[in-house]
Amino acid sequence: MSRIGKLPVKVPENVQVDIGENNQVTVKGPRGELSQQFQPSMILQREDGAVIVERPNNERENRSLHGLTRTLLNNMVEGVTNGYKRDLEIHGVGYRAALDGKILVLSVGYSHPVRMTPPEGVSYALDGNTRLSVLGIDKQAVGEEAARIRRVRPPEPYKGKGIRYAGERVRRKAGKAGKAK
Repeated sequence: MSRIGKLPVKVPENVQVDIGENNQVTVKGPRGELSQQFQPSMILQREDGAVIVERPNNERENRSLHGLTRTLLNNMVEGVTNGYKRDLEIHGVGYRAALDGKILVLSVGYSHPVRMTPPEGVSYALDGNTRLSVLGIDKQAVGEEAARIRRVRPPEPYKGKGIRYAGERVRRKAGKAGKAK
């Protein structure tokens, strides 16, 4: 039995979970609404303040989908109650970020500023001009957008300049050795 899959998904009182036909699940909460289609073979049941995910049999595919379905459902409930946040740091002389309405403007060493528009359901927040947060209710969308921003200028190993996740360690390399006289 999957250790993750057998755990019930606790549903707070201010969150509404609707399980529709073919496992179409809609989760509504104080921060918004998420909807996702799960594998029809998985068995989703509501039981006093929780959703329980069960699998029909022990076939390999159903075993792997069991924990995945439960985790995705839990992420949806967590997203509509608390939301998700991914922090990024910008390192480098003259590197900075600014917001122009909803559009993020990055100045990271190119000849032009890089302008990024957030996808639906995702927003940006700045703390100073070198700390950036990506906010939203969909965990996958928040993570994907943070990765897209990091891809603009990934941290380089020689000076450590670039955009990195908060707390990310960049392995530094020694530079070119000078000539011996």
